[in-house]
Amino acid sequence: MLLDVGGVFHLPDHDMIRAALARAESEVDVDVLDLAHYQGATAFGTDYEGDLPWREFWPQYVERYARACGVPDDRFADAIDHLDTTFTTMAPWSRVVPGAKEGLRELAATGLRLGVVSNADGTTAERLAREEVLQVGPGAGVEVETLIDSGVVGVSKPDPRIFALALDALGLDAADVIYVGDTPAIDVVGARRAGIHPVVVDPYGLHVDADYDRVASLSELASRLTGSA
Repeated sequence: MLLDVGGVFHLPDHDMIRAALARAESEVDVDVLDLAHYQGATAFGTDYEGDLPWREFWPQYVERYARACGVPDDRFADAIDHLDTTFTTMAPWSRVVPGAKEGLRELAATGLRLGVVSNADGTTAERLAREEVLQVGPGAGVEVETLIDSGVVGVSKPDPRIFALALDALGLDAADVIYVGDTPAIDVVGARRAGIHPVVVDPYGLHVDADYDRVASLSELASRLTGSA
């Protein structure tokens, strides 16, 4: 099994998002901030050919994020600008998804061979190891066999070549692998182009018309795989 990082292990930091919205004179209830990311991710549809239309999808992500945060109409444009600026780096992606560590341990306990494929900035391995989520080889987190960071290898999802690097590292055929992500246009399309079966983490049940498998959490996925769900 290969896993994404954003939306699977990391979510935007609450304090950074609240600070961005405060600059737009808008307050937000922290209870909706995790939902806001997954709501935004629904903007990334799978109905496209060729290269990822990032300039089309990204503004929709930020707008849906802001709507989920309850930003009022008169502060909306400012909020979009401040959120967009905040998201220009990987810095906001530092909140460990609640339950993700436990779910990953449950997946590891099934005996699955595990790896990571992430669009990131080259620091993913260091950050996940420091947070004791996972690492390649022995350590405080769950041991995985490979971690492919687009910032290191120079190719990013949905390009199937990034998945090919992970498959080569594991010595597995694509048909024998599941990829777990959260953003359909990137993760579902990329996995399918690589011949891998995609599963989307959808804790709020937002992808109602999906033609791909969904799970609420890694724990649910582990339960499904062991037949205990």
